[in-house]
Amino acid sequence: MISLLRGRRKPAGEASIVVEGSRKATGGKQKNRVVMTMAVFFGIYGAIAGRLVYLGIQDPESSGPPASRVTAARPDIVDRNGEVLATDIKTASLFAEPRRIVDADEVIEKLSTVLPDIDVEQTYHKLRSGAGFVWLKRQLTPRQQAEIFQLGLPGIGFRTEKRRFYPAGSTVSHLIGLTNIDNQGISGLEKYIDDQGLADLQASGLAVAKDLQPVKLSIDLRVQHIVHDEITQALERYHSIAAGAVVLNAKTGEIVAMASVPDYDPNNPYNAHEKDRLNRISAGTYEMGSTIKSFTTAMALDSGLANLESRFDASRPLRIGRFTIKDFHGKGRVLTLPEVFIYSSNIGSAKEADMVGIEGHREFLKRLGLLDRLRTELPEVATPTEPKEWKKVNSITISFGHGMSTTPLQTAVGAAALMNGRLLPPTFLPRTEAEAAEVGHQVVKDSTVEQMRYLYRLNAEKGSGKRAEVPGFRVGGKTGTAEKVVNGRYSSDKRFNAFLAAFPMDDPQYIVLSIIDEPKPEKPGMAATSGLNAAPVVANIIRRAGVLLGVTPEFGHESAATVVSYRD
Repeated sequence: MISLLRGRRKPAGEASIVVEGSRKATGGKQKNRVVMTMAVFFGIYGAIAGRLVYLGIQDPESSGPPASRVTAARPDIVDRNGEVLATDIKTASLFAEPRRIVDADEVIEKLSTVLPDIDVEQTYHKLRSGAGFVWLKRQLTPRQQAEIFQLGLPGIGFRTEKRRFYPAGSTVSHLIGLTNIDNQGISGLEKYIDDQGLADLQASGLAVAKDLQPVKLSIDLRVQHIVHDEITQALERYHSIAAGAVVLNAKTGEIVAMASVPDYDPNNPYNAHEKDRLNRISAGTYEMGSTIKSFTTAMALDSGLANLESRFDASRPLRIGRFTIKDFHGKGRVLTLPEVFIYSSNIGSAKEADMVGIEGHREFLKRLGLLDRLRTELPEVATPTEPKEWKKVNSITISFGHGMSTTPLQTAVGAAALMNGRLLPPTFLPRTEAEAAEVGHQVVKDSTVEQMRYLYRLNAEKGSGKRAEVPGFRVGGKTGTAEKVVNGRYSSDKRFNAFLAAFPMDDPQYIVLSIIDEPKPEKPGMAATSGLNAAPVVANIIRRAGVLLGVTPEFGHESAATVVSYRD
C-alpha cells in the first residue's frame, strides 16, 4: 500500500488548489502576528502615557520628597522649672516640579524678588533638570511663603516640615546647640539627645511627637539669663574679646547656668561656626593663672606638710635655672600660708609645690580632675594640656597657673571638690544629692575643706577678692590674672582673667566662675587685673541670682572667723 501511494501522480488541477489554499493560510497567520504585535506595543505605550498623565494631573502635595529627607520629630527641651528651651514648630519649605516649569528664567527672576540670596545658577540647573521633585529653599518664614504664594508660579509648591525653635535665643545657644536642616542634632545637648537613642528612633520612623517626653535640664533659665546678661555687659565694659561664666551646684555637680560670649542666635545660626563663637567655658583651654593657687595651697595642706601657721620666705625672687620667679605685688618678707594665698604670692606658691614634690603635685591635680578631659553630656569639651615630662621648673610655674592649660569648667568643678571634699562629675541633667553621693568620691581631707573655706572667705575680706563681696551671701574666692602667650612669649598687655568664687562660705552651695579674655582698663589710669573686672562680674551674678538659687541672705556673720577658727 505504501509503495502504491508513493508512485501515484496527482492531477494538475488538484495540485494548484492545494498550493493556493496553503498560501492563504500562511498569509492569515502572518497578519494575525502583526496585529498582535501592534496590540502589545500599543498596550505598553498606552500604559506609559496613562502613568505620565496621572503624574501630571495629580495634587503636588501627594508627591513629596524622598522619605529620607522628611524631618522627624524631636522632644522638647525644658529647664529645671519646665520653661521651654527648644521645641519643634511647623514651617514651610519651597519645592519645584521641573517638568511643569515652562520658563525657568521667569521663575528665578520672580523668586529673587522674595529670596534675594537664592543661588541663581544652581536653581536654574534644578529647574531645567526634568526631575519630578527638587527642593529650592528649606524652612521659609511665613512672610516669605505668603509673598511667593502671591507670585502664582506653576510648578512651585510648599511642603510643611518641622524645624527647631529656641524661645530663649542666644541666651542658651552654647548649651542647647543646633540641629541641621533635617532636624537632627549636630551640636550641644541636641546632639547628646540624638546619641542617646533619638537618632535610632528617627531612622526607624518611631520618633512620633506625642510619644516623646520632654528632656529636663539642670539649667535654671532665670539664672542663665542673669549670667548671660552680666557677661555681655562685661564684654562691652572692659572692651574684651570674650567673656563667660558658670554657676555650679557644689553639692550635686549640676550646672545651673553657663554662658560664653560672643555667641550666636540658634534660630539664625549663620555665624555659629566662626572661631570667636567658641564656648570658652567648656571648649576652650587656658592657663588659669592664680586661680590654680587654690589647688596648690590645698595640696600643701592636704599633704600634711603645711598648715595655716606655716611660713614661706618670699623676701627675694626665686631662681630656677634661667628663670626668675617674682611676686606681682611683693611684700619682700616671710609670709604665712594665709598671706601667700591672699597676697597671691608666686614665690610662696612655688615653695608650696616644691615642698610636695613633682610627682605629688601632678598626682594632686590629676586627682582633682584638672588634667583629664572632662566627662559630661555636652559634646564640646576640650582636653587639658600639660608638659610631656614634668620637671622642677614645670611644677614651679604650674603652681601659680602657668605652663598647664585646662578648661574653666574643670576649674570650677575642682573648686567644688575643695569646698566639699568630693569630686563630682558635672552634669546638665537634674541630680539629687543622694545620686551625687553615688557618683562622687572623696579627694581631699575634711580638714583641708575647712581650711580652704577659711582662706576663700579671708581673701574676699582682706585680699584680692574684695570686689566680689555681696552683703548677706558670705562670698569667698580667688582671683586669677594670667599673661597670655603671644608668639611663644608671655605678653604683658594681653591677659586672661578669672575669678573663682563659692558661697555661702559657712557651707558652700554654689561655685561661680567668671572669665574675661583680654580685658582693657575700665577707665584711663586703671589696671585690668581680675580683681577689678572678673570679681565684680561674679558679685553681680550672686547679687541678682542668689535668692533664686535658694540661698537666704544673712547679715551680721560676715567674718572669716565664723567660717572656721584660724587653726590648723
